[in-house]
Amino acid sequence: MHDAAFAADPQQVYDRLRAHGPAGPVELAPGVDATLVVGHEVALRVLQNSTLFARDARRWKALGEGRIGMDNPVLPMMAYRPNCLFTDGAVHLRLRKAVTDSLAKLNMTRIRRDVEPIADYLIDRFSELGRADLLNDYAKLLPLLLFNKLFGCPADIGDRLTSSMSAIFDGKDALRANEELTACLMELIALKRRQPGDDVTSWLIQHPAGLTDEELKDQLVMLMGAGVEPERNLIGNALLLLLSPSGGGRAAGMLIEEALDHVLWNQTPIANYATHYPVQDVDLGGVVAEANTPVVISFAAANSDPALAEARRKHSKGAHLAWGAGPHACPAKDPAQVIATTAIERLLNALPDMTLAAPEQGLQWRPGPFHRALVALPVAFGPTPATRMASLRQNRTAATAEQPPPAASTAAARREPARRKGFWSSFLDIFRV
Repeated sequence: MHDAAFAADPQQVYDRLRAHGPAGPVELAPGVDATLVVGHEVALRVLQNSTLFARDARRWKALGEGRIGMDNPVLPMMAYRPNCLFTDGAVHLRLRKAVTDSLAKLNMTRIRRDVEPIADYLIDRFSELGRADLLNDYAKLLPLLLFNKLFGCPADIGDRLTSSMSAIFDGKDALRANEELTACLMELIALKRRQPGDDVTSWLIQHPAGLTDEELKDQLVMLMGAGVEPERNLIGNALLLLLSPSGGGRAAGMLIEEALDHVLWNQTPIANYATHYPVQDVDLGGVVAEANTPVVISFAAANSDPALAEARRKHSKGAHLAWGAGPHACPAKDPAQVIATTAIERLLNALPDMTLAAPEQGLQWRPGPFHRALVALPVAFGPTPATRMASLRQNRTAATAEQPPPAASTAAARREPARRKGFWSSFLDIFRV
């Protein structure tokens, strides 16, 4: 599941496994064996049975015995962290409640309001060129910048957070990037303990669960990891469908919401994940998963299970497993869809004549066992002036003319030393009112 052949056509692997049963053996990375669940019914059984199937990766026998190197490329996605994804029982309930209660404070109106200026800022960066790579110039950056906003990051911390998360996702010096990510998140937590704001970081700190700094850091890492990669793939895959000249997309009258549903069913952004570890040997429809070995759920294969043919034909939203199921189901599916819808609306409205700049059949999919992600999405369009951000800023300046910036932030801005600006500080400079 880690080579180019799998990336090009993962469905053939799912079909081959399904021919022998609802689960089967796979290799996630060199030397990393797992059982992949491809049947919808068995997937639900695993996802919903937290007594028999644990999420704590410290149970992973091969890793504990040293048979998997610490530099293995799947470890960032599979190794234990004390967060919602990798805990069970009372610990999981405590951490998850802190996360879900904090996310519940993000209403959909606020999310749209936060996405729009970021989308305009990114579109302005390429609109005069007449060409862009919508994955790397837009779908990848928008969620990263949005999380800076949602976490309440000041300029310097936000720049470092963006660059370190990008490096981790791209596999560039992941160890150093992880150290930088940890350092800037700990700085952010210390700042928000001193100066709380109207943001997710502050809400997590203030939650009655009483999270420690380490727990806070790991929940923030989890939120970014679980939000940025799936979001960019959801936006990118939906844009590909809408721009597809082969029919069924925007040219045929497909709505953005319909495109997102189609992607969640058929190009599931996180295709294989939710690793579980059986507490004892378990028979999964004829394949025995040994105790403390990885059992990975294929959301994509479960969605293509012939048993769901009718639900898939109707695109029934409640039937697919793109958001998971059971006690670890994604707690942010509504915000995720609002983010994607707003990002795509903003782009298509700004550049309505956009078309693919490469043959659809020639587009490459990024290798890897977990995601369904394009390498790039090149487009062409008529060049337009980069004035969207200025227009939006003027509107907001007028609306907030009677609200001067806090004295503390103004003083901090004066003291800030000259440095090379990143995406987040550049955005803040443009949008500062």
